[in-house]
Amino acid sequence: MVRDLSGLPPYKRIAEQIIERIRSGELQPGDRVPSVAEIMRDENVSRATAARVPGVLRAEGWAKATPGVGTIVSEPKKLTAGADRLQLLRAGGSGLRDDERVEILECELQAATQEVADALGLDIDDQVAIRRRRYIDGKGVSTVSATWVAAATAQAAPEFLTAEPLPKMTFGLIEDRTGRRAVRRRDTVTLRPAPEDVAALLEVEAGTPTLVMTNHYWDQNGEPTEYAVDYLGPERQLSAEYDLG
Repeated sequence: MVRDLSGLPPYKRIAEQIIERIRSGELQPGDRVPSVAEIMRDENVSRATAARVPGVLRAEGWAKATPGVGTIVSEPKKLTAGADRLQLLRAGGSGLRDDERVEILECELQAATQEVADALGLDIDDQVAIRRRRYIDGKGVSTVSATWVAAATAQAAPEFLTAEPLPKMTFGLIEDRTGRRAVRRRDTVTLRPAPEDVAALLEVEAGTPTLVMTNHYWDQNGEPTEYAVDYLGPERQLSAEYDLG
């Protein structure tokens, strides 16, 4: 679907057009993006407007400045976190990006640790269900992700404990089976050394400092629905964009 860019400021519209060329593969990593002079000529805009375009591309991670060459394409190794997957799902997608696949690593019942018990409103050693996955895209391993739900939730949604991809992911499965819709979340990002088992899956050395995102989700009644911990792959970045009123 072609995006309507007509409402954007000229510099932002031009930057978005270049980003679309990167996404489509017309511009590849290492290619030079249009110069300020070329943007002025091709888009019939002022130098001040054209000069803002490369800055947008660099700030959003699509390009980088190279001495003697100019601004070149540097497509970022983007992370799709759990919250982003929920948005993709509710937008009608699968929760995966086009170049991404998922490996199901573990699906079982286990005793809740203190961390998981606190997140799900349970007592330590209560039974919980864990589902661990590894996401891989064209850049390599993007995320090693573990999701926990209460044993009662897994009983109502037994597909959670099968080693098969969930068409609507955990969010959609819980909503379909129980009517509990995730309406609130809290994301926390920390830097932790990668444990040995996670490091092997990320293909890094054990103890490597790794960005970790934890996601708490609550339903329409304020009750926790799931808890997830995502270890990011090497050289991944987190990025968020907000409209400020």
